[in-house]
Amino acid sequence: MTTPIKPTRETPASRRVVVTPTGTPRQFEIGGRSVTFVPLTIKRRHRSKLIVPPAGTTSVRATSSFDLPLIRTLGKAFYWQKLIDSGELANASDLARRFKLEQGWVSEVLRMTQLAPDIIRAILEGRQPRHLNLHSMRGRQTEVPLDWDEQRVLFEFVGQAGG
Repeated sequence: MTTPIKPTRETPASRRVVVTPTGTPRQFEIGGRSVTFVPLTIKRRHRSKLIVPPAGTTSVRATSSFDLPLIRTLGKAFYWQKLIDSGELANASDLARRFKLEQGWVSEVLRMTQLAPDIIRAILEGRQPRHLNLHSMRGRQTEVPLDWDEQRVLFEFVGQAGG
């Protein structure tokens, strides 16, 4: 017994989008709509997809790379610090107990609130140096210095100070 093939439902969006790896870039109008055709290839890299421009063209390199785990953890750090500052929780130990977290992890995360404002801004905008990620922040042999200039040197933000 054969199984009937279920017809694919065509949506308006699927009728308009065509990805082809060959051809020349061009722009034209169809039915009063402007259409831009750019040949490209989509390659899978681990869990993400990478758009590759056609051979012979120059690609614009992305200057930002959002590190979502680092951004989420930075958000937690400021939320937790707010809970302590407001008096809702007395200290990091109380916070760790309430959220059933390891006290060392809570302390490490709370230290992120001491980062220089320009470093925090760069992280949120995805402009941090490539080596600056959650793993490198946690895996430090020494604590992050409180002095912002020392932080900039440590995380290689030299010449990017101010903000």
